Formats: sequence, C-alpha cells, structure tokens
Amino acid sequence: MNGERIVLRASVPFLIVVMSAVALSACGSQATDQGMTASTDANAEAIYKKQCLSCHAADLRGKVGPGLQEIGSKMTEQQLFAIIQDGARGMPGFKKVLSAEEIQALSQWLSTKK
Repeated sequence: MNGERIVLRASVPFLIVVMSAVALSACGSQATDQGMTASTDANAEAIYKKQCLSCHAADLRGKVGPGLQEIGSKMTEQQLFAIIQDGARGMPGFKKVLSAEEIQALSQWLSTKK
C-alpha cells in the first residue's frame, strides 16, 4: 500500500509537467501556423504581382483576363489550382513557370477572395 502511495505521489508532479509541456507546445504551434499563413499570403501576392497582374490588374478587377475580386465564391481552391496550372479559356497554363508550391499558394490566396 505504501509503495502505491509513493508511485501516485511521484506520478502527480510528472503528469503536471507533461500536461504543461503539451499545453505549451500547442500554443507554440499555433503561432507558427499563423506566421506561415502570413508568409504564404505575402508569397502569393508577390507571385500574383509578377505573373498575373498584367492580365488581371493590381486590384483584381481584370483587364484582358476576368476580374478575380470574388473568385473564391465562384471556384474552389482545387479548381483555381487546375486553371493556374493548365490554363483555361485563353489563359496559358503556368506549370512550366511556377512550382506546384507556388501554384498552391496562389490558388489558396485567390480562394479567400470572396
């Protein structure tokens, strides 16, 4: 019986330390995810300015190509990815110009435009 009490007494502080570590690591990963999102958005905007601006305009209203201001309410991220990669209706595909990661970042960013 005394052996069980010692084990239980030793287990409580250990559990507190473990639970604290889990809670702190969860908080840390949340901040990292938010930082990655901001970085991804900035990267997508830079790609847009370099590759898309001439046809879709700086304000996404469109010039030669259609406006993209509310494209996220009309197309899914996957549909946008396919169009950016392969092209559609007069728009050239960008699979030889952009990496899959860049296309993903751009399609994700555009899908938020609603």
